[in-house]
Amino acid sequence: MEDLQPINPNTDSPTETGATTIEARFSDFCKGRLTMDDNALEEAMKLFNQSKHLFMTNASALGSGTPEEAEHYWFAFILFSMKRLSKKNDGEDAAKSSENSFKLYQILRVAKLNFVDFFKELPQFIVKTGPILSNLYGSDWETRLQAKELQANFVHLSLLSKFYKRAFKTLFKATHENVEGQSAVANSADYISNCHRFGWMLFLALRVHAFSRFKDLVTCTNGLVSILAILIIHIPARFRNFSMSDSSRFVKKDDKVVDLLASLCNMYETSEDELRKTVVRTNIVVEEILKKDPSMASECTNGNLDNIDTDDLTYFQDLLEEQSLSSDLDVLEKDYDDAMLLEGELDERLFINDEESLLGSSSLSGGAINMTGTKRKVDSMTSPTKTITSPLSPYKSPSKMISTPVSTAMTTAKWLRTVVSPLSSFPSVDLTRFLQSCDKDVTSDVIKRARIILEAIFPSSGIPDRTIISNTQTTNLMDNIWAEQRRLEALKLYYRVLHAMCKAESQILHGNNLTSLLTNERFHRCMLACSAELVLATHKTVTMLFPAVLERTGITAFDLSKVIESFIRHEEPLPRELRRHLNSLEERLLESMVWEKGSSMYNSLTIARPNLSNEINRLGLLADPMPSLDAIALQCNMSCGGLPPVPKRDTSPGKSGEIRSPKRVCNEYRSVLVERNSFTSPVKDRLLGINNLKSKILSPALQSAFASPTRPHPTRGETCGETAVNLFFSKIVKLAAVRINGMVERMQLTQQIRERVYCLFQQILGQRTSLFFNRHIDQIILCCFYGVAKISQLSLTFKEIIFNYRKQPHCKPQVFRAVFVDDRSSSRRSKTGQDHVDIIMFYNEVFIPSVKPLLVELAPSNVPKNPNNQVSDSNKKDESGPCPCPGSPKVSSFPSLPDMSPKKVSAVHNVYVSPLRSTKMDALISHGSKSYYACVGESTHAYQSPSKDLTAINNRLNGTRKVRGSLNFDEVDVGLVSDSLVTQSLYLQNGQNGKGPSSSSGQELKTE
Repeated sequence: MEDLQPINPNTDSPTETGATTIEARFSDFCKGRLTMDDNALEEAMKLFNQSKHLFMTNASALGSGTPEEAEHYWFAFILFSMKRLSKKNDGEDAAKSSENSFKLYQILRVAKLNFVDFFKELPQFIVKTGPILSNLYGSDWETRLQAKELQANFVHLSLLSKFYKRAFKTLFKATHENVEGQSAVANSADYISNCHRFGWMLFLALRVHAFSRFKDLVTCTNGLVSILAILIIHIPARFRNFSMSDSSRFVKKDDKVVDLLASLCNMYETSEDELRKTVVRTNIVVEEILKKDPSMASECTNGNLDNIDTDDLTYFQDLLEEQSLSSDLDVLEKDYDDAMLLEGELDERLFINDEESLLGSSSLSGGAINMTGTKRKVDSMTSPTKTITSPLSPYKSPSKMISTPVSTAMTTAKWLRTVVSPLSSFPSVDLTRFLQSCDKDVTSDVIKRARIILEAIFPSSGIPDRTIISNTQTTNLMDNIWAEQRRLEALKLYYRVLHAMCKAESQILHGNNLTSLLTNERFHRCMLACSAELVLATHKTVTMLFPAVLERTGITAFDLSKVIESFIRHEEPLPRELRRHLNSLEERLLESMVWEKGSSMYNSLTIARPNLSNEINRLGLLADPMPSLDAIALQCNMSCGGLPPVPKRDTSPGKSGEIRSPKRVCNEYRSVLVERNSFTSPVKDRLLGINNLKSKILSPALQSAFASPTRPHPTRGETCGETAVNLFFSKIVKLAAVRINGMVERMQLTQQIRERVYCLFQQILGQRTSLFFNRHIDQIILCCFYGVAKISQLSLTFKEIIFNYRKQPHCKPQVFRAVFVDDRSSSRRSKTGQDHVDIIMFYNEVFIPSVKPLLVELAPSNVPKNPNNQVSDSNKKDESGPCPCPGSPKVSSFPSLPDMSPKKVSAVHNVYVSPLRSTKMDALISHGSKSYYACVGESTHAYQSPSKDLTAINNRLNGTRKVRGSLNFDEVDVGLVSDSLVTQSLYLQNGQNGKGPSSSSGQELKTE
């Protein structure tokens, strides 16, 4: 394909020129710039025309909001979706398609967009156009689109490229002086630059020819380390940035020569066995792609291997020689170009070229759509640490080493390799005793179930035909080995935690007969799903991102939420990274996934809240029956040779539209003020984990948690369904309290406002529960803030609320851009026809008609309660009146939250911010009186008036207040804060009449 040129930015805005001109520009974009043929253009134009009304409605919310940029985003979304979803199956059509194909990176280059911004804005396109894409391309369109897999792959490559660059810079010099003392800077710089590129291109070839579909981060890191070994062997020793005599870096064999591979394993926490296998694969790639003749490393005569143990090392005579390096690079480039013709939306050479205009200068989290923009620095897709510091200095003290995403992944993989892998793949003697103590021996059932479920999660490829040797079959065999290893790891972890749970459960019940629990199919599947998810999170796969384990095991988000806390408690040596992963999953489940259509929570809710049954049935929210083991086994067998078809998650009412992926959150009590993921709130960590400190045993017993919802609870005067729902609601309230408190601190509101928002949220959860159906809890929280501001006569606009919400670590733009509304309701039949609207429309049309009576009751005593503001009976939902539903949780005051001040607010610098004292909060608040409804002019776009910002800055700088002291960070040893120090530094705000904390000496710490 010819080189693509950016489109002319000097075009009229869509609002000025009308729809016809937009179509003309789109046609020129496709045919003139991407050289699409007529058939492809016709298909693209069809999708564009059907979605054009959505673009006109939502253009201002895309990117910076400018018409030109919004058009570019929409064009890119249309073409990306069309290309991914309309791939031909016929051989001839596929050949023609590849010849006339275009890649995502080419689309973005023409549109002058970058990958980070593209993935940032893509979710709202998906949620808006989901029904259109389903009608055009089938109900499995989202699975075939593979948007979250592409994003995870992009993040992986970003992390790996940074890892490789740091490692190469640490190991090799950019220039050297020749023996005559004359400068050789120019030639040596070019040579080292070419070697650097050669290493990355060889890595890409390894990914294409050896790693196949399972390009997980750990495997790829092993690949890069194997390439570093080849570079060390073949690049002339004069370019090395180290000495082989450095005993602190290198592992000596027999105290004489250096064991190179063992030394690299020691540096990068890789498995020596896996690294040696990967080196063999890399050597095969060099031999087959570059046509190099291998020889024993002991035959090397150029001095590169002096003081290095040459056992099991391979040397290629002319590899990385200056005369042949350019031609070898050309061969690797050609090989990669051929691979790109077949598949691939991202030219992975961009990472070595440092094309920030296309890659994006900010970063995103792997699989998660929480993007950085200007408010968030790069965050690893799974790592709790954000500081990008080289892990390539093994001679430093490990206690002083700051982790990076890649090094954290390798450390976690080491735990799985050293702690879990040595365990037996069968139930232990103690676990077998519990299994045999049931009414009947369930050992064989447990083993059979584990085999079927784990084969569904980690499927094997088809058995290769050994009479035919091909690259595809070689990689399929490697896939099978990889899948088998992951199955064993998950199986051993499952047995280990299951035994710990059985032991704790027996202490609660004072007996070993756990028949009710150990014969519960749903419980075992949740445990297997949890174990498999931890294995997947450890290796950080591009495929099988959460919630894949739910879909393949036949369980729901509500089911999994019942075991996460117990799983964490009963696997004490679980690495902090994996604890954070499980905690982040629980938060995702609570905030939105449990409320989606098809959640088993609704089955329990119909028992616990019978008055909600009609609404639940009307919306079709009930979960389908859990598929049988035989059905899962049959599906797995039928899909042998490829990944099992993942059932389509219904995108009708309730689909949040986000590209699902975990964000990493830690809610452990002891991990409050350590380096953490940017998605983690310290207060949230403390609140969610504060109840986990008193006991290591389960309460209530898991047997009742997984019992039938209609079954009476053994110790409480309610059904098991009511118990499960009440426990779930208590978790929702705790999570909401943390998020409400975060918003109150950020907006510097009074404690009275906080109490009212929290009280309103509780009342809605208990009395207007249906408002949560198919929605995100943050949508309700934001509306609560605006409603309370109105009844409190507080001058607070939705624009300000959204502006501050966007700064919260858990913010997702889809929360305020795409709120579900029921199109079938009479009030919406004459509207736009969208089932997702912005939050202001939701507030005016759905929230206020239902919640206004509750708001009026919360109004301050000095604000008259106008009876005209009451909602008529005809506008009320099925939950009648403001009185609580039977079994609703009692409204309580705001819970005691630890004061986690100061909080670190920078991903890179040691900058901390303390909340403003409550005495000053009141002075900053101006009061006004407006209607309950949001004004049309209140945009949800995060734009702040420059004059307002500058005025605030000037007032602050020109103030006469004196600072009593200065803070000195120079002598602070930045590292992990001890548990005892954190515990002693906590200050509970509640019970202090709104007064802020002060130092022990009585001197206030001034904060601005």
